[in-house]
Amino acid sequence: MPILFLALLGCKSVHPIHTQNVENAITKNALQLLEDKRFHSVSIAVLKDRTSTIKHFGELTIGKRNKPNDSTLYELASVTKTFTGYIAAKTVLDQKIHLEDDIRIYLDEPYPNLEYKGEPITIKHLITHTSGFPNFPIKSENKKAFLEGLKLINIETKPGEVYSYSNTAPELTAYILEKVYQKSFEELVIEFVLKPNSMNQTKFTLNENDRTRLVKGYNDKNELMPNFNRTLWGGISGLHSTTTDLVKYMKLQLDPSNPIVNESHKKLYKEGSDFWEGYHWYIIENGNQLLYRHHGGIYGMQNWFVIYPKQNIGISILTNTSFNETGEILEKVVDNLFDDIIKTKK
Repeated sequence: MPILFLALLGCKSVHPIHTQNVENAITKNALQLLEDKRFHSVSIAVLKDRTSTIKHFGELTIGKRNKPNDSTLYELASVTKTFTGYIAAKTVLDQKIHLEDDIRIYLDEPYPNLEYKGEPITIKHLITHTSGFPNFPIKSENKKAFLEGLKLINIETKPGEVYSYSNTAPELTAYILEKVYQKSFEELVIEFVLKPNSMNQTKFTLNENDRTRLVKGYNDKNELMPNFNRTLWGGISGLHSTTTDLVKYMKLQLDPSNPIVNESHKKLYKEGSDFWEGYHWYIIENGNQLLYRHHGGIYGMQNWFVIYPKQNIGISILTNTSFNETGEILEKVVDNLFDDIIKTKK
């Protein structure tokens, strides 16, 4: 009995040291980032072995010293697509849609243009950016206009053969998911992702109190930028979240017992020697390295969300700045932070 007691004591004493090491790694990398004066604030959340560490730095409003906190709402931008992918994966498992389905069976009009030399565009092509769709919808002022714009698309490559990032395709996916479940896409995200994981601060539609917590971001000229105005379903962008809720999302993505997560992490399209597309996850696997990630960029903020299943680590980094090189800079911060955490683990 005393031996067991001592063993338990030993386990407990290690835990704060691990947490302190992660905190130190976050602080080091955040402060290095903020040396670049184009950045004003950064929030970083790390989940390691199911223990979360969240830290905030800088100021949300230039000159105000108003540091972000755990209730600060950020726009997730294209990280929203991973939620679209999760619901699509659930719908496939439920056998309500199939990856090889011609997308036109879910559309109310013929759309003879949505094929290439008789080859149809499938659900799989939509979620792997291999549909041949343009990046941005031809019409996006409202849902009706979007569907009209689909008629103007000219598919110039065989579906499934060429990767080309498309914001049009995930919106159509969201529309199809609505048709299948006869519920709004917003309701589907709430029902299948947010409620089961107690992500109460993650939402498309904000109330007045939420808006007071919503980040107003900047470009590289320190000009205040507008927040995104969602006019379509929300398959590409539109979710807002906090660091604490993103930790809950990490826990979901790191749950190997969840069949929907496992389906959504499947490699559906190989893009390079160690690079694949999943259900709106970019998957990198090389030797012992395996990670699932997505970047989000909108007018005044950017973020990276990265999952490392082999090391049981998740990282989210959010900033109130957006310019051409922001994503690349934040990617390096995430890579360095991960390396620092792994070093402390050893």
